[in-house]
Amino acid sequence: MAAVVAVAFFQTALAGPAERLESRETINVVVANQPSLTQKYVIEPDGTFLFPLIGRVAAAGLTPEQLSGELRRRLSDGFLADPQVRVEVERSRKIFVFGGVTSPGTYQLTDGTTLIEVLARAGYGGAAEALIIRSKDGTPRTSPADQTAADVIRVNLREFEKDLEDGRLARNVLLADGDTVFVPRRDPNRIYVSGQVHSPGAYSVAEGTTVMQALALAGGPNERASLGKVKIFRLVDGKQKSIPVKLEDLVKPGDTILVPERLL
Repeated sequence: MAAVVAVAFFQTALAGPAERLESRETINVVVANQPSLTQKYVIEPDGTFLFPLIGRVAAAGLTPEQLSGELRRRLSDGFLADPQVRVEVERSRKIFVFGGVTSPGTYQLTDGTTLIEVLARAGYGGAAEALIIRSKDGTPRTSPADQTAADVIRVNLREFEKDLEDGRLARNVLLADGDTVFVPRRDPNRIYVSGQVHSPGAYSVAEGTTVMQALALAGGPNERASLGKVKIFRLVDGKQKSIPVKLEDLVKPGDTILVPERLL
């Protein structure tokens, strides 16, 4: 379901605004038989750029066709007879990151950009999974209903972190132009640690995590902790149950670990 929402959001976001010029974009202006005017121009932060003969031109928010018409009109006003103008956008390669990250938005794509690099830049904060939505033919889709036009690549970030510790990089997907990276806000591997630990709270854990390892994520037990009486509160058959555990026992997603205070 998350993948479907991500595809629809991505495709909707690409429709419309991407057709209009933006500040800091580079445009190629071609004026027939006028090599001195045929150049690359950068739209400045205020949305304008300086064009020979006619001065400053407002470009941001216009389509390339609208800007072509504006340049043609102003050039024909005392400078050129029937000027033929074409505007092309030199778009940089980009990816889009959204969901459970600190800084969602558009990021420039360079050769060799990988998933973990982009997640680190976006501040993914230890999420358990990432989805990469990729157009099958390399062309952005304009119809949210056309979900068959995109592939969804799922990456288990918990397993990926374990791979990194072992020096394996197979899960570090190389990103492509137009990719969207979606980080679900709901973490299916989240557990909760409370009681006598240094940093109680919610933590995302990998499969096979023990109680002791979970306590270490929470900063470890403090000096008042009674490690012999640790309990896990777990939903079993729809009911919350209190389960005495040993430090080497495994935790499950959704568990709440309680470290009681030691009696003096």
